[in-house]
Amino acid sequence: MPKVDVYNIEGKKVSDVELKEEIFGIEPNEAIVHSVLVNYLANQRQGTQSTKTRAEVRGGGRKPWRQKGTGRARQGSIRAPQWIKGGIALGPKPRSYKYRVNRKEKQLAIKSLLSSKVLENDLVVVDKFDFKEIKTKQMATAMKNLKVESKALVVIPEKNENVQKSARNLEGVRTSSVSTLNVFDLLKHKKLVLTVDAVKKIEEVYA
Repeated sequence: MPKVDVYNIEGKKVSDVELKEEIFGIEPNEAIVHSVLVNYLANQRQGTQSTKTRAEVRGGGRKPWRQKGTGRARQGSIRAPQWIKGGIALGPKPRSYKYRVNRKEKQLAIKSLLSSKVLENDLVVVDKFDFKEIKTKQMATAMKNLKVESKALVVIPEKNENVQKSARNLEGVRTSSVSTLNVFDLLKHKKLVLTVDAVKKIEEVYA
């Protein structure tokens, strides 16, 4: 079982914790991580892009000139695709990019990234974030004490406004609860900061 040190928000070691091998000690599967990341990014797409077809462009109801005898190419509408200000042929229309991946694949991707954080010594475990009020300065001080000032993902067991709002103005620092943990955030942030309760909850959810 991997064992890591537990620190307080002053940056001092207070204990250590054993992590479950099947969650924090597996061999990372890069192919599954890539597959789940592509799915996550696809599901974030809004798909609201739209162009007007010749039927939707204003005007063009009258034939611009007679069919024969003018010496010009025949035309049926000044809103056909070949005309300036005409409709767009085969342009994008609103659509959904969403698709699903297997739940076990998602879990394996998360486990792979958690294990890679342990392997690369990028996992920091904190006993707790006990903030009595919303204050950016106290979160900034805690991050400095833990030596994770930039690109850090802080995971707490459940929603906590004092912690989340204290961190939201810190550049490169993002907070997440265990229920909203995802591959994109884990890949984007180099350091992963977990509270002891978050570790326990992750081990319950992904066991």
